Amino acid sequence: MADWNSLLADEAAPDPGAASPSPARKRNRPSGEDSGRPDTPRTAAREAGGRSEEVPPDRDDDAPGAGTRRTSRGRGGSKGRSGSGTRRSRRQGAGAEDAAPTKAGGAAAAAADPYEQARSIVLRQLTGAARSRRQLADKLAEKQIPADVAAAVLDRFEEVRLIDDAEFARMWVRSRSRTRSLARGALRRELSEKGITGDLADDALAEIDDEDEYQAAVELARRRLPARIDLRDRDQKDKQTRRLVSMLARRGYPPGLAYRAVGEVIGGELEGADEADF
Repeated sequence: MADWNSLLADEAAPDPGAASPSPARKRNRPSGEDSGRPDTPRTAAREAGGRSEEVPPDRDDDAPGAGTRRTSRGRGGSKGRSGSGTRRSRRQGAGAEDAAPTKAGGAAAAAADPYEQARSIVLRQLTGAARSRRQLADKLAEKQIPADVAAAVLDRFEEVRLIDDAEFARMWVRSRSRTRSLARGALRRELSEKGITGDLADDALAEIDDEDEYQAAVELARRRLPARIDLRDRDQKDKQTRRLVSMLARRGYPPGLAYRAVGEVIGGELEGADEADF
């Protein structure tokens, strides 16, 4: 009997060389038992036996990005902003396309109305400088504006004094006589080319008298006479006389006035040269 019991005891004893079986995994852990891990809000809620609301973990306000809202959610966030900008651009483009026909329609309407087209041409011409009626009529004819339309538009501009040939002629004479030293003969030709003749031209040229014209010729000849030339040489004197008289004639000075003005200039130079010799 003792041998049988000892045999049973030997069989029940564990074999030192055999691996011990792993303990069964505990499925439930009593609440409050220490597992070596800190309880999290989810774990606490689950162990409490209810589906309580999850409390998000505290965030460190000093951590990078704390307190700032994420503006991008990966690629999706970037696409969202890009798509919004694209839609905005499409809306703006649609507005521009809607406005384009309006502008085109206005231009077409102006082109269809010859009176409006003529008014636009005249206004553009008068913006840069004063013009005579002849100059504006030539421009309208160049743009193929009908003659009756051009006449009506120019008449209207004259009524409101935007076209004034008398004032234009006076301004032209003052400017050209001062800046180009032109005589009345040359100025009359220029006014005629611009359609200003008769009394309008006479009244404008009356601002220049004979003495003013003569003094202008003398000053012009004096400026054009070469500085270093020996006028005591007869050939040089005759050459310079012919050259200066021709220059004055091209500027509208009468021959007699031109010779008199050049003679005064050359004579004055000769007197100055003789005094320098003494």
